[in-house]
Amino acid sequence: MKKIVLAGGGTAGHVNPLLAVADAIVRLDPEAKVSALGTEVGLEKDLVPAAGYELDTIEKVPFPRRLNKAAFQFPARWRRECAKTRAILERREADVVVGFGGYASAPAYSVAHTMGIPVVIHEQNARAGMANKLGARYADFVGTVYESTGLKVGKQGTIERVGLPLRPVIAKLAAELESNREQARERAAQELGVDSRRPLVLVTGGSLGAVSLNRAVAAASKDILSVAQIVHLTGRGKADEVRNLVEVNAGEGHLAGIGPQAADEGDYHVAEYLERIDLAFACADLIICRSGAGTVAELTALGLPAVYVPLPIGNGEQRFNAQPVVEAGGGMMVDDAELTPAWVRKHIPALLNDTDALLAMGGKAWEYGIRDAADTMARRILDLADRHIV
Repeated sequence: MKKIVLAGGGTAGHVNPLLAVADAIVRLDPEAKVSALGTEVGLEKDLVPAAGYELDTIEKVPFPRRLNKAAFQFPARWRRECAKTRAILERREADVVVGFGGYASAPAYSVAHTMGIPVVIHEQNARAGMANKLGARYADFVGTVYESTGLKVGKQGTIERVGLPLRPVIAKLAAELESNREQARERAAQELGVDSRRPLVLVTGGSLGAVSLNRAVAAASKDILSVAQIVHLTGRGKADEVRNLVEVNAGEGHLAGIGPQAADEGDYHVAEYLERIDLAFACADLIICRSGAGTVAELTALGLPAVYVPLPIGNGEQRFNAQPVVEAGGGMMVDDAELTPAWVRKHIPALLNDTDALLAMGGKAWEYGIRDAADTMARRILDLADRHIV
């Protein structure tokens, strides 16, 4: 029996690929024993057990970025959590340790290396995080979403662009779109309460929303509604401002909710959040969104053209995520500061009216996207486990 420990978590961006790979491992080898290593404060605490996998936890040990009290405490805390990690890997009798980034990954990489356990890494960002940079030197295999991540493997390691292990609901939708895109669209449209025959723009800034996207699109709503309907996911606490802007700019009678009951309402559908985002993806002709790694990977896997508006903070990570897709012809990118109502009025209706250009953009997105990353990762992991057992 192969025994695999998957390490990582914190955000859904780390946990979802971890669970996708776990499911693929069990599907390819039902006898394999899969467990996860995370922390008590990340989303893995709830999501991993809910998916049917056992979770071991350690305390998170952030790498110090400046000389302060935490920096002086770091060596002792690192040794303590590494000792916990070793005990976990020994108890689990791990044949392979697989990391997805996040606080639990770094100790797992280090300890697995000292124990002679093969290490596999998945990196979803265009610019790798600190934990995966540390672990890459020990890795036997590194799977990435992007060609250039800055990761450097040791002599024993290989690195390959495999794509993002997709959430089951997105993987299912990708298969449906490949089989019969129109049928998938019609079915989803009924559930959303939108018109399957009319172009649809999906606007989303993630669960927290994006004020700049919200305001620019809502203020240009009259122009967009002249050529398309809109599903606008505003983020928590931001729906009222969007509704007010739509009423001021497009007039009354356009606003609607989401769901079958909204079918006879307006054509500007507003909600703070949509649990079944796959339904909106199935109906969308164009997405206006941020360019987080998971978002970009999922949209390209589905062949959806997008206007990417990178989050204007940090080291420009979101710009790096979208850039290869834009260069491949699968989307557009606009700076957050440039996404004004005037920009939206000038570009979005024109793009929606150019059906050939929109279809070509979607085709290029599909060509760039990868849909079998979970299975690819699982096969690599199981091959390494076989060699370790022998």
